[in-house]
Amino acid sequence: MAFIANTPQQQKQMLDEIGLSMDQLFADIPKELLGRDFDLPAGKSEFEVRNILAELAGKNHIDLTCFLGGGFYDHFIPAAVYSTVSRSEFYTAYTPYQPEISQGTLQAIFEYQSAICRLTQMEAANASLYDGGTALYEAMMMAMRITGRGKIIIDDSVNPIYRVMIHSYTKNLNIELDETKNNEGLANKEQILDALDDNTAAVIVQNPNFFGCIEDFADLAQAAHSKGVLLIVSCYPISLGILKTPGEMDADIVTGEGQCLGMPMSFGGPYLGFMATKKKYVRKMPGRIVGRTKDDQNRDGFVLTLQAREQHIRRDKATSNICSNEALCALTALVYMSLLGKEGLKETAQLCADKASYAWKKLTAVKGVKPRFNAKWFFNEFVLDLPANAADVAGKLIERGFAAGFPLSRYYEGMENALLVAVTEKRTKQQIGMLAESLEAVL
Repeated sequence: MAFIANTPQQQKQMLDEIGLSMDQLFADIPKELLGRDFDLPAGKSEFEVRNILAELAGKNHIDLTCFLGGGFYDHFIPAAVYSTVSRSEFYTAYTPYQPEISQGTLQAIFEYQSAICRLTQMEAANASLYDGGTALYEAMMMAMRITGRGKIIIDDSVNPIYRVMIHSYTKNLNIELDETKNNEGLANKEQILDALDDNTAAVIVQNPNFFGCIEDFADLAQAAHSKGVLLIVSCYPISLGILKTPGEMDADIVTGEGQCLGMPMSFGGPYLGFMATKKKYVRKMPGRIVGRTKDDQNRDGFVLTLQAREQHIRRDKATSNICSNEALCALTALVYMSLLGKEGLKETAQLCADKASYAWKKLTAVKGVKPRFNAKWFFNEFVLDLPANAADVAGKLIERGFAAGFPLSRYYEGMENALLVAVTEKRTKQQIGMLAESLEAVL
């Protein structure tokens, strides 16, 4: 039981109980920190505290028109998404260990898995992971378990945030990471093919990639498979409304960030990592997999069919010890996809593509602004080459009310003037025009 010492008598009682004096209790604190006057203000009422916090929050630029992307996107979220996921039976549900009292949660996860399989055209999906970056790491480890090999090839057109996460997770592991350099904004297939050898477990690519460029990796899958190498594709789920799916490209493992499926940008989360694979690899997939079965009265029921975490299996046989089930975020994605439906998802993807093309034309018409790459196709994101430092320009555009894009020099050498711009279905023709005018004025 905890004991709180509020009065001098209680403090003395506590010190006597533990056999220490007050000086001994604080002996490890540097003397220069003791006895300081922190000049703390007097306490305030709830009303006053609310006003102070509101004033501080008002300093945030929450009214910026957002053209930021890089893996996290400002999509429209129907009100019905929040109305559904905030229901108490969903909002308070935890891990469904006991199927007899968790049928609702288990069915929701099963439907989520089914939706991810249909979206990616893969055969099996798990019950979600933390986010797109850790999902990609888990896919890499899964490929190594399947092949028994220790080398991974990853192109630098894959989201650099994900690559930093992979390098962090594997720093103390005996894994060979071979990073190829993109070829004019596209995956460097020539370098990737040259790097394939008998120790290669998987090739990791992204579509659309970090620069927004679109590719077909069917040829890369065929070449990889001929050497016993798996193809891992990280994808943007909204784009699958109109683009060729990883399943059609014969990818072995598919991952991605589910934030765009009904979750706000939220300054970093909570987010949702999804993963799907071919059925033959399902026992090597991390996390949980919900399945549908029949009880002894032939009624449909839902259970945790596979549970491959360290909680459920001997530690040395576990597939992962970090992949928790983001059930509420997975439910959010399911509700969003269900509300949009097949045609709604197609329409949203087409709007993103069309508006990005319009923005590309308007912005590259500004004097001194050029496209960075000559890639034939892009989805809702593209890279501009500015006649000035991109970070400086982006900072000035914030003053004009625009979060204009992501300066690429943070992750790519020689791209000091490169700005990654994202356009979703929320951006209007007027907003795009105003961004072009503001960019011209700033330059």
